[in-house]
Amino acid sequence: EETMVVNTNKNQLYMFTMLSTDLMKEKAAYFAYLNFPLHSASITGLDICIWKPILATCSLDRSVRIWNYKTNTLELYKEYREEAYTVSLHPTGLFCLVGFSDKLRFISLLYEDMHVFKEFAMRNCRECSFSNGGHLFAAVNGNVIQIYSSITFENINNLKGHSGKIHAVKWSADDTKFVSCDTHGAVYEWNLLTGKRESECVLKSCIYSSIALSSDAKIIFAVGSDQTLKEISESSIQHEVPAFGVVYTAVAVSHSGHMVFVGTSLGTVRAMKYPLPLTRDFNEYRAHAGAVTKMSITSDDLFLLTASEDGSIFIWKVYDKGGGILKWEKEVEYAEEVLIMRSDIEEKSQAMLDLQIRVSELQTENDYQLRLKDMYCNEKIKELEDNFTHEIGSLKTKHQILQAEKEKQELQHQFQLSELMNKQAREVQQLESDSNQKLLMENEKYQELEVKSQRMQEEYEKQLHNLEESKSRAVKELTEYYEEKLNEKSVLLEEAEEDMRQQLQAHEEIKKQIEEDEDQEILEIKIKYERRLLEEKESNLQLNGEIGVMNKRLNSLQKELKERNRDIEEMRLEQQKLQGIIKSLEKDILALKTEIQERTNTIQDKEKHIYDLKKKNQELEKFKFVLDYRIEEFKKQIESRESDIKTMKEQIHEMEGELERFHKESTQLKLNITQLQQKLKATDHEMHRERQKKQNMEALIKRFKTDLHNCVGFIQDSKKMKNGIRELYTKYVRQSDSVETEAVDTDLQQEYMRQREYLERNLAALKKKVVKDQEIHQAAYMRIVQENVSLIKEINDLRQELKVAHTQVHDLRSTLRLTK
Repeated sequence: EETMVVNTNKNQLYMFTMLSTDLMKEKAAYFAYLNFPLHSASITGLDICIWKPILATCSLDRSVRIWNYKTNTLELYKEYREEAYTVSLHPTGLFCLVGFSDKLRFISLLYEDMHVFKEFAMRNCRECSFSNGGHLFAAVNGNVIQIYSSITFENINNLKGHSGKIHAVKWSADDTKFVSCDTHGAVYEWNLLTGKRESECVLKSCIYSSIALSSDAKIIFAVGSDQTLKEISESSIQHEVPAFGVVYTAVAVSHSGHMVFVGTSLGTVRAMKYPLPLTRDFNEYRAHAGAVTKMSITSDDLFLLTASEDGSIFIWKVYDKGGGILKWEKEVEYAEEVLIMRSDIEEKSQAMLDLQIRVSELQTENDYQLRLKDMYCNEKIKELEDNFTHEIGSLKTKHQILQAEKEKQELQHQFQLSELMNKQAREVQQLESDSNQKLLMENEKYQELEVKSQRMQEEYEKQLHNLEESKSRAVKELTEYYEEKLNEKSVLLEEAEEDMRQQLQAHEEIKKQIEEDEDQEILEIKIKYERRLLEEKESNLQLNGEIGVMNKRLNSLQKELKERNRDIEEMRLEQQKLQGIIKSLEKDILALKTEIQERTNTIQDKEKHIYDLKKKNQELEKFKFVLDYRIEEFKKQIESRESDIKTMKEQIHEMEGELERFHKESTQLKLNITQLQQKLKATDHEMHRERQKKQNMEALIKRFKTDLHNCVGFIQDSKKMKNGIRELYTKYVRQSDSVETEAVDTDLQQEYMRQREYLERNLAALKKKVVKDQEIHQAAYMRIVQENVSLIKEINDLRQELKVAHTQVHDLRSTLRLTK
């Protein structure tokens, strides 16, 4: 949504880019043509040429345009004061005829303009046409067709005979015949060799609008107001094809003679085969919004061109029924030549010379700038190399320190883990031994009770046996007594058995309770050590994460190092290239020096020759002596000035070196300031974090106090007190551990604050130093600039004096030659 397209009532499409956000602030915004300007009124003329893929159009909008139907572009465009009614292109495509309301103009189509070469006094020329050979052209002047030579512009012939307005004219392929039609229904065929009418076909009820000729010039196709397409040959209408409710306005025939194209008043185009069909056997294509005014087909039968009253031009590709493009016997080669005015060439050559001079000046300036940049780049490269080597060394040391710390921490963690694992194993073993001892004790008690019960059973059995014996001895005597005794003893036995059962149940309950207590204690110990294991694992994970971050930083730094090395290599390659250029330039300088030496030798030879001539010409000896003396003086002056220039150049070079050194120092100080600022930011961040930790700890202590106060309220109830203490333990034990670690870090924080104060003092001292250095650098820079300006002025003055001296020497030598 960056471009807006606008159409106007003059058939133009404009484009407007809406890239600028503050569009309302701009005072004016301009539209541009979407592709190129189009005709805004009815197109009255259309023609093509053979040498080039172009077509010419003219319109009632007072413009003439040249289009390229291969590239679909507007090549030339010019507006005139008068309306244009007809246009015809020369077969070469270098000239065109345009009929205006006041005159007929012969126009040369230049590279970027249209130049009127010749004007003919013809008002309202509605039709004109170049011959196929291009040596003649026909122009309609009222009811008369005038034939002119396109080379001498002489009126060769006048064809008279039409009573109505002539609407169309056509040349035969060999330019011997000429066909025309008018509004009174007359179609005349003219012989240009005799200048007379050869045949005619008159149908007064029809107003002809367009005609077309077959390639052999035997058949004429005409369309008009009677809604038919007529095929005329031998002065008579051979066939009439109805238009089926529309008016045909234009007609064109292919050069092969197989196809006829017709334009209608509705803007449609109909394509039909030859011989013409009597039925509705044609293809109709929707095209224009107005009536088709002109129609033409290219010489290779590949393109059909149509123009309309709506101001539009259509370029149609002609295909056969199979969908392929029609192939011509020979591929057409188009001419690339264009016309151009001598004055334009002279202007462009002058502009090229100016530009070449400017380019040479810019090259010298660029060479000087490149040398300066090379010097600066070389020093910058050295600086960067030093900085990078220093940074690489510092990073390597940091990496080694971090690696050592990492190894230490790993060893500590491994040692702590091994200690915890050993401690846990010891505790588990101790718990297992205690539980085993308790189980053994209980087992021994159980066995003792079983032994007691067995003894009691044995005793009871013995007593029973004794009683049975006594009973057997005195059954008869004491049956009742012993029965009572037996009952008593059975009761006692039952009681003893019940006591034994109760003891067994109590023993089992005690055993179960002991086992449950032991399981619970084992679970608690297990949970406790699992928590400790998890904490250690988490701390290990955190340390691993930190190690990974450090490794990532190392990788990124290594990547940056690689990139910097690549940049250094690229700069080295550029340096090698520039060194090669410098070597080539030095070679050129040596060659020029050798040339100068050769020329000085020739000058010496000529001076010897002049000396010989002096002997012969005694009158000029004094004059020559004076001239030689002056030349020597000038040479001495030049040598002294050149030495001064050299010393000044050396001074300039030294001053530039000082300037660059000052720049380096200032950049280094700026880097130090930025590093210290970054360190300050880091310390501020740490302070903020420590304050946050302190606030968190204070909040935690407050919460612990409140929870402890609530727990003290349950001092009477032991169970609630126990649960409260457990909750406090589970809630705050881990946090208390972190608090202890934070208490350990206070010493580190104090050390950090001391280092920060030391860095701040250093930063303040460096800032003062930077300010002083900047002031000194500014003063030195201004002094160097002033000295440079004065030196440049002196150099320019010396150059001017040198030029004057050279011109004087040249004048003196020329006078000597003249005297010789």
